[in-house]
Amino acid sequence: MRTFSILPFSPPPGVAALREQVRAFIAEHRPPGDAARRANCWAVADAGFSRALGAAGYIGMTWPKAYGGGERHPLERYVVLEELLAAGAPVGMHWIADRQSGPLLLRYGTEEQRLRFLPAVARGELYACIGMSEPGSGSDLASVRTQGRRTPEGWRINGQKLWTTNAHNAQLMIALVRTGEDSQRQEGLTQFLIDLSSPGVTVRPTIDLVGGHDFNEVFFDDVLVPDSMRVGEAGAGWRQVTAELSLERSGPERYLSSFALLVELIRVSGPTPDPIIAGLIGRLTAEAWTLRQMSMSTAAKLAAGEDPALEAAMVKDLGNSFEQELPRVVQAAVDGRFDLSGDTDFARVLAFLLQVSPSFSLRGGTREVLRGIIARGLGLR
Repeated sequence: MRTFSILPFSPPPGVAALREQVRAFIAEHRPPGDAARRANCWAVADAGFSRALGAAGYIGMTWPKAYGGGERHPLERYVVLEELLAAGAPVGMHWIADRQSGPLLLRYGTEEQRLRFLPAVARGELYACIGMSEPGSGSDLASVRTQGRRTPEGWRINGQKLWTTNAHNAQLMIALVRTGEDSQRQEGLTQFLIDLSSPGVTVRPTIDLVGGHDFNEVFFDDVLVPDSMRVGEAGAGWRQVTAELSLERSGPERYLSSFALLVELIRVSGPTPDPIIAGLIGRLTAEAWTLRQMSMSTAAKLAAGEDPALEAAMVKDLGNSFEQELPRVVQAAVDGRFDLSGDTDFARVLAFLLQVSPSFSLRGGTREVLRGIIARGLGLR
């Protein structure tokens, strides 16, 4: 039976100095805004901040210099992400392109695709979205129904994607499409780079219950995609997309989305907090630290060339549970101890996370799907 194996997080020397550099950058460039924007900040889009990050070399850090990257160590990149998220920096505009789209093209894309897209991503100027989920499919990714038909001039794409984060800002989608005639489930799937300004593409906003616009529906009506925009081999999409999901599930964003509330709780509690609050701060800090060690170990395995699909699923499942529990337990503990009716940073962050945190376990695979992966990985099913 497999277990969660820990690989030491061993970045190159100079990480302490790198942290200080990133903190100085954030202090200089982070735009002013409501305290609630510091929570779940990897969904907060700010093109100016992304361009400043790109100019400083903090996007595409590990990529070859030929593609606009910095050829930095992968664990240096992890440190930068951790600092950005802990500070609540608005990184949502470029997040998906840096985290998934770029690495996917480095691994499976053509040289033409890499030279065309990656330098602009690294500059913080090109943004991408993920075309996986579809209506009526839930988290059953293998039930993709969007069709791709090969023609003499390229591929004709017809179908619909749902829950496409940042599609309203993105220029590019990497879409999973069924190209095999009469294929079923994992067979006959292919990934394509789709220019969202192409004729036949329609992006419609999906407004959440608190009025936020993170998600979108994207419709494809006989959209022509050149074969040069196919990613990898035709029919190999399932293998490619499952490898991509390890990048999506294991990072520090999977336990830091609610971190701003813990920071505010410590701030408003002062140096001598109520014993109940002190105990809660200690418990939440210990849980966050444990999740951090698990996430860092998973990052170390990715950096070493391993495929930590099991560990990534564990980090996401446990991290989502922590992120969702944090606002609930804080609300219960502070009831009667703090005035939540005022317009304070603490009250705004708490109110925001109580409304949006239920969605955290949906993105990147639902809890049920993840626990199925974990059960198989542990030999329990």
